[in-house]
Amino acid sequence: MARILALSGSLRHGSFNTALARAARAQAPEGTTVEVATLHGIPLYDGDDEAAHGIPESVQRLRAQILANDGLLMVTPEYNNGIPGVFKNGIDWLSRSGLDMFDGLNVAMIGASPSGFGTLLSQSHWLPVLRTLKTQLWTEGRMMVSRANTLIDMNGEVSDPATLKLVGDFVAGFARHLDGR
Repeated sequence: MARILALSGSLRHGSFNTALARAARAQAPEGTTVEVATLHGIPLYDGDDEAAHGIPESVQRLRAQILANDGLLMVTPEYNNGIPGVFKNGIDWLSRSGLDMFDGLNVAMIGASPSGFGTLLSQSHWLPVLRTLKTQLWTEGRMMVSRANTLIDMNGEVSDPATLKLVGDFVAGFARHLDGR
């Protein structure tokens, strides 16, 4: 049974990416659990603050959540054709919480954007970061949801059947990878 943490890289209440993370949870195949997490409560990284006070409790909690799962599904927005600062900040803090926490961690990426290109550039910009952290990036699947604003219903959930199927197929593929099948 694969356990996946879907981490949304957006803080916005009506986030397309948090909705996508919830869709991953809802579309997970039988035997796979997907837990959804956000970066709420993670402060801006400050080396002086780290030296004086250590790793914040919010970062330690998120680290424990990640390590309690078999894989990390990074659900990344794209801001100005790149990595969102809030998401990079969270990953930077996490890398400080245990320098080896990412070493060998199974990671996959998806993302949603109102643009016509989805999160193509953001996902590409994450590659050197994930390589530096020595993650095991699952690259057999790729998912960039374009025009996300047209696929989310009034309740803030992904409602497009074709998108839901793609999400389910992506999560199933990542779960098979995590289970070694």
